[in-house]
Amino acid sequence: MRQRLLSAGANELSYEIREIVKKAELIQAQGQEIFWENIGDPIQKNHQMPAWIKEIIAEISMDNEAYGYCPSKGILETRKFLAELNNQVKGVQITPNDICFVNGLGDGIAKVYQFITRTSRVIGPSPAYSTHSSAEAAHAKNEPLTYKLDPDNHWYPDIDDLYNKIKYNPNVVGILIINPDNPTGMVYPLEILQKIVKIAKEFGLFLISDEIYLNITYNGIKAIPLAQVIEDVPAIAMKGISKEFPWPGSRCGWLEYYNREKDEEFNQFCLALDNAKMIEVCSTKLPQMAIPKIMQDQRYAAYRQEVNEKIGKRSEVIADILGNLPQIRFNKTYGAFYNTIIFKKNVLKKGQTMAIKNPSIQKMVEEWTSQEMPFDKRFVYYLLGAKGVCVVPISSFCSELEGFRVTLLEENEEILLHTFHAIKEGIEEYCQ
Repeated sequence: MRQRLLSAGANELSYEIREIVKKAELIQAQGQEIFWENIGDPIQKNHQMPAWIKEIIAEISMDNEAYGYCPSKGILETRKFLAELNNQVKGVQITPNDICFVNGLGDGIAKVYQFITRTSRVIGPSPAYSTHSSAEAAHAKNEPLTYKLDPDNHWYPDIDDLYNKIKYNPNVVGILIINPDNPTGMVYPLEILQKIVKIAKEFGLFLISDEIYLNITYNGIKAIPLAQVIEDVPAIAMKGISKEFPWPGSRCGWLEYYNREKDEEFNQFCLALDNAKMIEVCSTKLPQMAIPKIMQDQRYAAYRQEVNEKIGKRSEVIADILGNLPQIRFNKTYGAFYNTIIFKKNVLKKGQTMAIKNPSIQKMVEEWTSQEMPFDKRFVYYLLGAKGVCVVPISSFCSELEGFRVTLLEENEEILLHTFHAIKEGIEEYCQ
């Protein structure tokens, strides 16, 4: 090429959650059944969307209006509905103009980091959700900047680590929280949120709160929306329906802007996000039309409660199977539908294996693991080859810890039990 084509930041665009699928499909082609624990798609894991929700969507699809463009920021009536939902929490009040629809939060995440000054950084949690950490790092053309979540303290943020990294890095302009958290399933307590807001105030930062799992909590815990505790700090909340309805294929999310009138530079940033969507014309229309109809239906709250209770029960089942293994650090989850399981220090070592019955699969796994890689990734490849369970290594979530992420989504109890007993057997065998 005449000049260098690829941006240096492109090297940070990785997504192991999908990359591991390529390896799993090669093993599947050899006749091994695969149990998919790599991605948070409830539909793939046997969740049945209620007929009444399907009927609402089907009825909307018969409306010719559903097939045209909508306003660039999203359908006004839907934005009014969502603004009122936010305002009911008695925190920061917003108007429909403070909401902008995006094509899934992946679209919103990309735009937010795209328009931040190149030398500025947003610090996020580690283990980090790949879409955030990769997009922020690609924007900065540098490694992701993170604060630690502590597996020895319920996965709560290490506030001292966060504070010091901000204090000694003047390029930090924002703090990311994911509440409830992906990949750990941790829900931010009120006092932790208040401390983060206090830090943002002290250093003049804005906050980003990814709240895609806000209404997916269980076992006695509720998530606190940032709007309830933000006070006068500028912030963006990221929300959507892909996990909550769940309707991941809708690619329907939105950004909520808080306190934009309190800071003109932040207001200009929000306007840039709106203008970027205007250039694209608009986001997907039909799911926007469905949101008020589904959420206002008297059956919705009961449906969401029932689904959350099922996730909570599955989290207890997983805890019963894995919680007492001496090789790992295990935390129960209370939000989202993931659990991050960490190996204790020095448990993973070179040369560890599991028995793989199929010689062709064994050859593939041995070839993959002959390369230099984190120890947890090596474990994941052997678990895939020996037990047919596809999980994601935690080293791929921008973390120095060694472990793996699973989902809490499998609705077929027989498959759920088989999968997690297979994981238990794999850990015991590999770590002998």
